[in-house]
Amino acid sequence: MTRLEPGEHAPDFTLTDDHGTAVSLRDFRGRKVIVYAYPKAMTPGCTTQACDFTQSLDRLQAHGYDVVGVSPDSPAALAKFRERDNLTITLLSDPDKTMLTAWGAFGEKKNYGKIVQGVIRSTFVLDEAGTITHAWYNVKATGHVAKLRRDLGLDAAPGPTS
Repeated sequence: MTRLEPGEHAPDFTLTDDHGTAVSLRDFRGRKVIVYAYPKAMTPGCTTQACDFTQSLDRLQAHGYDVVGVSPDSPAALAKFRERDNLTITLLSDPDKTMLTAWGAFGEKKNYGKIVQGVIRSTFVLDEAGTITHAWYNVKATGHVAKLRRDLGLDAAPGPTS
């Protein structure tokens, strides 16, 4: 299974959002973007993660980051997810898992001790040119966004005011 590494150019994609509009990775050129892969809308962990990204979106955008969540869910399921949880992040549908596979976010994983094929919860940070600066696989839904913000230096404590 291919895994993306910092320094690599992110594979382009065009996927459908929850409004039925085609969205391409190249649409984000000139801005930094956080792309995260999650298994299924409206499940507990995926809801926690999407809500955490939504709650952090203003802070992330203030530092030049857009946020894109990708799952195999249909655009209609993503629309229900957005409405139910008041999500403000971009949600994209990859039903055939082409993008998820190309990014190393779909494949063998352990689920309750069994080896299964599925979406590997992953997060990627891209710079303005589409180069990967950070890539995390098998992340935990709870607390991941807070860790991401710390790792990106967005929650650094202010220095002394002397």
